Amino acid sequence: MNSLKHFKICVILIMVSLTSSLANAQISNDITHNDALKALLTAKQKAEELNVVVNIAIVDAGANLKSFIRMDESFLGSIDIAIKKAKTSRYFNIATGDLGKLSQPGGIIYNIEHSNGGLITFPGGIPIINQNKNIIGAIGVSGGTIEQDRDIAIAGANAILNQLKN
Repeated sequence: MNSLKHFKICVILIMVSLTSSLANAQISNDITHNDALKALLTAKQKAEELNVVVNIAIVDAGANLKSFIRMDESFLGSIDIAIKKAKTSRYFNIATGDLGKLSQPGGIIYNIEHSNGGLITFPGGIPIINQNKNIIGAIGVSGGTIEQDRDIAIAGANAILNQLKN
């Protein structure tokens, strides 16, 4: 009986050890903070070239906010929109403008924007893909026109892997 008790304790200790080390591990296909910052600063540079002030959000593979910037004098209301564009893009692994086309009245996913605590289904959210073709996060931009938001988001995503055309 005593050896069985010791065996159970050993098994529990091994499980606790494995669980705590896994909890601290980063997902292997998650955007690094360096890549998130690279995408953010590239998008900011594109916004400056277009002479538009925006909010830019980068989320990781789990749709958690990884980096964010609110450019001086950008709209306060665009903070939430930029974050939701990034999350929406990551939740469905699609550009938010493309998702919007599917969610119009009569579309196959009409009213999807009411799910997940509110989605954004107009342009400005783009998945970020690495060299292994894994989606490692997404970028969301808000504050300009939808065309400007989309172009800025593409510039940021392309900082990681030149994958998209304007």
